[in-house]
Amino acid sequence: MVFFFKKTEQIKYKKSKYMYYNDDSVLFFDGEYVKAKDAKTDLYGQSLHYGYAVFEGIKSYKTANGTKIFKAKEHYDRLRKSAEAMLMPFDYATEAMVEATYRLLEMNNLSNAYIRPIVNCSPNMALSKGQKSYLVIEAWNWDNGYLADKMRVMTSSFQRPNPKAFKVEAKVSGHYVNSILACQEAKDKGFDEALVLDENGNVAESSGANIFYEKDGILFTPAKGSILPGITRATVLQLCGELGIPTVEQFFKPEEMQGADAGFFCGTAAEIVALDSLDEVPFKLNWEESLSAKIQTAYRHLVLEEDYLYLKSSLQYV
Repeated sequence: MVFFFKKTEQIKYKKSKYMYYNDDSVLFFDGEYVKAKDAKTDLYGQSLHYGYAVFEGIKSYKTANGTKIFKAKEHYDRLRKSAEAMLMPFDYATEAMVEATYRLLEMNNLSNAYIRPIVNCSPNMALSKGQKSYLVIEAWNWDNGYLADKMRVMTSSFQRPNPKAFKVEAKVSGHYVNSILACQEAKDKGFDEALVLDENGNVAESSGANIFYEKDGILFTPAKGSILPGITRATVLQLCGELGIPTVEQFFKPEEMQGADAGFFCGTAAEIVALDSLDEVPFKLNWEESLSAKIQTAYRHLVLEEDYLYLKSSLQYV
């Protein structure tokens, strides 16, 4: 059998701005550790043709207690649940995946890293559930800290996938075509990111993160239903509870968020990202004066395994 490839300009790794791996990088591939440059995927795979794969985004940090993967168990538990929701055969235990990831970080000499496990399925052109799956775990350096840019956000014309059409609580590769379209639409119009609504016109997420806004000393975030309820989102709610910051999970329209005191996106890669405006309407408070900024600081201390409860003393109403 012959494959035909049209060879255009060859882009070498060292010339790319996306330096995910080099000649020495190692990844975990279906039970073995192999050089990233030598790993191969099947061109007849269900995952390639239909986006039928599940994945996670995880980060590790160099802490005072050594290299630590943040919320490793929660992420790998969710990976297993995503595979189950998509009817994929997948029998890796969470503990085994955590152990494999720590070994992978050590082999690649990484501490501050982004970790991408993905479950791919075997060749199958039929629209049926996967017959065999393969776990790949990749990791690369991520040493940027939190992205504290004040992002200009627009409400996207693209909606979050309908929960009656997809398993929206699963982290599925194919879902992120929607995210690419929403994010690129925003960038093409001169914004930094998109705010995506659900099928009822309620605020759901950004293209790839959960969202909070702050008003009158309360943090609001979309209720579950059409969102991917992120692990960072759950961590923010935990921090708010520990710091005594009131939170409300409810459905709301973008107009309710416009002109609020502050707003932020949150996710594993982004951590806590301050927002400047929504649909050209600026948030009222200087970011540094907001409760949201204190959450940003507390999150950073948490992932680095540092004390953050001292922030309580600076909250006026606590």
